[in-house]
Amino acid sequence: MNGKLKGRRAFILGLGGLAGVGAFTLESKFRGENNQTQALLALGDAPLRDRATAKGLIYGASTQTNYEKFSQDSQFMSNFVRECALLVGIFTWRAIEPRQGVFDFKNTDKFAKFATDNKMLFKGHPLVWYNSYPKWLIEKFQNANTKAKEIEEILVNHISTSVGRYAGKTYMWDVVNEGIYIPDRHPDGLRDPQITANRRGQKFPDWLHYLGQDYIDIAFRAAAKADPQALLAYNEFGLEYDREEESAKRTAVLKLLERLKSKGTPIHVLGLQGHLLRRGNEMRDFNPAKLKAFLDEVANMGLKIMITEMDVTDQTLPKEIDVRDRIIAKAYQDFLSVVLENPATIGVSTWGLSDRYTWLSERAERNDGAAVRPLPLDAEMKRKLAWNAMALAFDKAPRREVR
Repeated sequence: MNGKLKGRRAFILGLGGLAGVGAFTLESKFRGENNQTQALLALGDAPLRDRATAKGLIYGASTQTNYEKFSQDSQFMSNFVRECALLVGIFTWRAIEPRQGVFDFKNTDKFAKFATDNKMLFKGHPLVWYNSYPKWLIEKFQNANTKAKEIEEILVNHISTSVGRYAGKTYMWDVVNEGIYIPDRHPDGLRDPQITANRRGQKFPDWLHYLGQDYIDIAFRAAAKADPQALLAYNEFGLEYDREEESAKRTAVLKLLERLKSKGTPIHVLGLQGHLLRRGNEMRDFNPAKLKAFLDEVANMGLKIMITEMDVTDQTLPKEIDVRDRIIAKAYQDFLSVVLENPATIGVSTWGLSDRYTWLSERAERNDGAAVRPLPLDAEMKRKLAWNAMALAFDKAPRREVR
């Protein structure tokens, strides 16, 4: 990681007066009270990367674009370099190995070089995910003559090739992504690809039924062998709120992590995706004490913690921008204040930096036709209240040793 800043660049005015206020209360509180915006603005001009680095943390983002589009948007590129100390490269299997044994690293090579040229850390995401697979791999799983040994060889070869290419150049890999899904009712809470396939009406690679739950251990060991220096993470969504399913998922995640640790699996980090307000208005369901207790259990296993895909779904929030931005900022502030308090937390990455490029434009568009506003910068690359909430959270976070 690049060195610490000397001293604290700025103090940030807090959102403390908003603590404990539910989203509906926020809507009524802030509607028409634009004069309060000034009280929420950060002091100083230091970017997020510097504020995080000052506390021994990392801030970064995915670009939410391919390299061609990214390289043609000079305004976005310059803001990305200014704000981010880490760049997330996307390694979906469909893109990386479109045909068996034929790899395509053109896009990720360019992003990795851009990160190196701009003194940024590079992170790979994801190596194993139930979604986004090429046709040839699906057909392997559907072929009755395919043996478990062949499936394991395919898995290990894909990971070894991908991780090995960037060995010594990659800070972290999300090795297994979204391996738990409580509605599938697996005894260990694991995602069952056969049930997922029936639910969605499409096919998915069935690592679980060919290799058992050890497919996760196999994946981590292959990644560690290919690059012993990189941090290796298990990444999961839906761990943030106090709902029955998310409580059950937290329990399943802890059991999975305990099982991996007991086997000596080379796992170093739990990734919290941090897709906030994913199911509409969830601010009332945020329980800081329960989230803190969960993170403490993770840290007590000797694991690090990183927020990996943070954004806020504003699909059901009010159309009025001032009101909506304040609710979004509050969601960021609540979540970050808990996670960054834990000394095992090493960093934060958002799932995009600017509203100009976000998956939520297509996956969670608003019925009223208004543009979504989930990220720290707006579509014009201006800093929003969400940026201020993040700046405040970094400045208030306990200082820790640089990792």
